[in-house]
Amino acid sequence: MTNVGSTGKSCCCCGSKNTGKYDPKPYELNLNEWPKIITTPPGPKSKKMHEESAKTMKGLSGQVKLFPVVFDEGKGCTMTDIDGNKYIDFSSGIYVTTLGHCHPKVSEAVAHWAKKLMNAHDFVTPVKHALLEKLMSVLPGEYGGVQLYDSGTTAVEAAIRTARAATGKHEFLSCFQDFHGKTGCSASLARMNKIYGATRLPGFYMLPRPDVYRPWWTRADGSLDTEKYLKFYDTFIKEGTCGNVAAIVLEPIQGWAGSIFPPDDFFPKLRAWCDAKGILYIDDEVLCSMGRTGYWITASHWNVTPDIVTLGKGFGNGFPVTAMVVKKEYADAVDKISASTSYGGNPMACAAALACIEVIQEENLLEHAKDLEQNVFLPMLEKIKANHPIVGDVRCMGCLMGIELVKDRNTKEPFDEAGKRVYQRAFSKGLAWVPAGHILRMSPPIIMPNDVAAKAMNIIDEAIGEVEKELGYTK
Repeated sequence: MTNVGSTGKSCCCCGSKNTGKYDPKPYELNLNEWPKIITTPPGPKSKKMHEESAKTMKGLSGQVKLFPVVFDEGKGCTMTDIDGNKYIDFSSGIYVTTLGHCHPKVSEAVAHWAKKLMNAHDFVTPVKHALLEKLMSVLPGEYGGVQLYDSGTTAVEAAIRTARAATGKHEFLSCFQDFHGKTGCSASLARMNKIYGATRLPGFYMLPRPDVYRPWWTRADGSLDTEKYLKFYDTFIKEGTCGNVAAIVLEPIQGWAGSIFPPDDFFPKLRAWCDAKGILYIDDEVLCSMGRTGYWITASHWNVTPDIVTLGKGFGNGFPVTAMVVKKEYADAVDKISASTSYGGNPMACAAALACIEVIQEENLLEHAKDLEQNVFLPMLEKIKANHPIVGDVRCMGCLMGIELVKDRNTKEPFDEAGKRVYQRAFSKGLAWVPAGHILRMSPPIIMPNDVAAKAMNIIDEAIGEVEKELGYTK
């Protein structure tokens, strides 16, 4: 196992006075105690509180509707509900608590600034200055324009406005099944259906995106052909747009769609395609960045440098802080879009983000995420696929995974009922995680010890096996 834990370093700017006094091995668990179900979840207290809250709180996510427990406490890679049931957290909230719950350094940093200075609009503060310097030191490429926000969709909206200001063009491309937010322009980059109750705004167009498991265009041997996708893009911008495309916006790995991974040649070829067409490449890393896949930004896996990057979720480990980062050559465009916000870049947010970057560095968590991928997740995912006929495909990069369930491996027909049941079954065994229809999504904290990760994967393996028997599937 990669060594994780405090190195005893501190940061006066983020507000953490921690000098190594917290447990140097804060993530180890007694696996006889975690997970531990003492009353069948959702327990009576959870049911009662959920039902009462649901009378007024509407629009709950699918994962809550399928398993309405009420969580009361979290520490590291664990969560406890109000009935006393103990869970391994395999979702990080929703790709958010990348460093686990209540990391001492992050919590102390936020608390420090909550007592000292809570908001100063977009004035520079010592902690903001320190965050900007630290962020520029870890991001690959020559970046020089940054603005801080409090939500992913706001950062994406700012990226859209910046691209328009930098290019003088107004149209945008994105891909089917991408997700970029729930406000006007960011929603127009994604699938528009009853979730939004609106139609796509003018000037926003969607393209097919390479999916290795479900390719649209293939070579003679049946393998995915990236070049055919790019040729289609060529035709589309000539025939389907007004010829004023400012940028293409993509997730490096599609999250909401079910952890859909591109072929390794896609982003390098897309980068070259953008350069040839004079189109900016906006990399929406709200879900994937800050160590989730073993990199500061996932685009680095393919050695490509985006023109604009959006960061979020794990950037503040639960505190609402996001960022838009722009290449130096386009940085002046940020001054043209009225980029500042009321809450973005407040001292508490900056302290959380700065502390997160420091923790990732101090605890060697990028390497640990890669270690989990290579030595725990990939081997166990392949074993799960080999042992279960309803598993059509498995995918993993760092601590971002997907298991695709199908009724038949030849037809690849999605198996939504199995997805629902496996999600609920594993949750009832003490695994808090994320469903996406027939695709099971996993995003554990990158601090997770290898033995805890292995136990979580065994729970999933057991749940799939039990559901297969219920549905009449055998190997």
